[in-house]
Amino acid sequence: IRVFYVLFQECSKKQKNDDTQSTSVDALSSSDGFEEKNEFHTLANAKILLSDCLACDNCMTSEEGARVFQQNQKELFRILNLNKKCDTSKHKVLAVSVCPQSLPYFAAKFNLSVNDAAKRLCGFLKSLGVHYVFDTTIAADFSILESQREFVQRYQRRNQDEHALPMFASACPGWIRYAERVLTNLVTSHICTAKSPQQIMGSLVKGYFARQQNLSPDKIFHVIVAPCYDKKLEALREDFYTALYNSQEVDCVLTSGEIVQIMEQKNVSMKDVTEVAVDSLFDEIKEGDVVRHDGKRSDGYLEHIFKHAAKELFGVDVKEITYKALKNKDFQEVTLEKDGETVLRFAAAYGFRNIQNMVLKLKKGKFLYHFVEVLACPGGCLNGKGQAQTEDGKPDKALLNQMEEVYAAIPVRLPETNMHVQRMYQDWLEGVDSRKVQETLHTKYSAVNQTASNLDIKW
Repeated sequence: IRVFYVLFQECSKKQKNDDTQSTSVDALSSSDGFEEKNEFHTLANAKILLSDCLACDNCMTSEEGARVFQQNQKELFRILNLNKKCDTSKHKVLAVSVCPQSLPYFAAKFNLSVNDAAKRLCGFLKSLGVHYVFDTTIAADFSILESQREFVQRYQRRNQDEHALPMFASACPGWIRYAERVLTNLVTSHICTAKSPQQIMGSLVKGYFARQQNLSPDKIFHVIVAPCYDKKLEALREDFYTALYNSQEVDCVLTSGEIVQIMEQKNVSMKDVTEVAVDSLFDEIKEGDVVRHDGKRSDGYLEHIFKHAAKELFGVDVKEITYKALKNKDFQEVTLEKDGETVLRFAAAYGFRNIQNMVLKLKKGKFLYHFVEVLACPGGCLNGKGQAQTEDGKPDKALLNQMEEVYAAIPVRLPETNMHVQRMYQDWLEGVDSRKVQETLHTKYSAVNQTASNLDIKW
């Protein structure tokens, strides 16, 4: 393994045109007895540029870097090959969960409807030997519902707790890593404690689903297909590890682009794959048509929390949200007025330049917002660097436009209307306000000492 991380005074978060000097690193080669030739032996080693990861290089240790690079296609194939061995005691149930922002990529790239793309992706993964393919939308349901409740609680105690507001969204791991390692105590107490959809899906698969199947969590190998590389970092967090079973909630994250690389290596086109219905966490039920949440390019935390807070706190039913673009299209605000007074002020801040401007205002005490949906990628999750990139690493604008059209056409389902979620709150989580809800659906974000951390990073 070549350890490549160097501490820079100047952050590496720059535009792709500054990335010509980025270092590429070979992913870890298989060294645990699976070097023999098999049907996957021709897969090329994954190459990951420093610029592909949104977390600064001075935010990651060399050990973390090594573990990130273990999360590649070869790790998936190691498990597939393991399952072909005669020693059944070492077999794993292989479950893959697909993020909703990845499906428009497959749909647009292969000129399919989003429902066909979901079924063909499921068919392809099962042809490799995957046992279950899930949609993570239900995990986002839980994450949004918990975020809604937490915002209302924080708003109600805003006069007693100086850290109650503003509340920052917690779904983007690039933003979380930057906040913990660089911004530290300035913002960590303001971050919503609800887990991201990825990690809630980890709890659902290794907790709820494992119990339903009478499996120990360590007997399941759980893979997430996601739009960005930072999700690999998120899967490694210590708070998402169960020591009792020596098991992570998410064992491996592959980007949408890495899945396409597998298809290309096997000379498979999505259009040639047999359609297979996506699995459900609930017995033998299969998923129906793809649904999404009320966001333009993400899971829509701003929209859902804004509407919920308007109703719960001020008795106002908000049907349509009107965005006001400020400095650029990736920094927008939404306000609620009642009796001539602005009672709620929310913002969406996408991309690190907007994040830095937001943080500087917070530092100067000039922060007006109650809630901010923070995403590291300019343009939101659809523009994750694990998809929608050209071969030279630049954004594929034409493909991204197609993806946005596909995503916008997906029907919206409110989290409150998912009956499976409501039943799971009662049957699995022991009630909405239970201790188990806090243990399963929430986590803590705290400052991490970092010698290079400061707010004087150049952008």
